Amino acid sequence: MKITVKLFATLRTGRFEQGELDIAEGTTVLQVIGTLAIRPDEAAIVFLNGRHADAHQALSDGDTLSIFPPIGGG
Repeated sequence: MKITVKLFATLRTGRFEQGELDIAEGTTVLQVIGTLAIRPDEAAIVFLNGRHADAHQALSDGDTLSIFPPIGGG
C-alpha cells in the first residue's frame, strides 16, 4: 500500500520534503519513522491525515503522515 510522507524543518535535511512510500499492511507510524532513519525523539509532532497520531498507530493505504521535529523559539 502507498502512503504520502511530509517532512518538515530539519527532518528534510538529506531526505525529502514530500514523498510516497510503499509499505506493508500493518506498518505503524514508528516503523515508518525508523525506515526514514529518524530517531523517535526527533519526531516530536506527528500527524496522520491532519490529526495527532500515536507512534503505534497502524497506517492505511492513501494515508498522509506529517512529521515535525521539536520546535523551539523565543
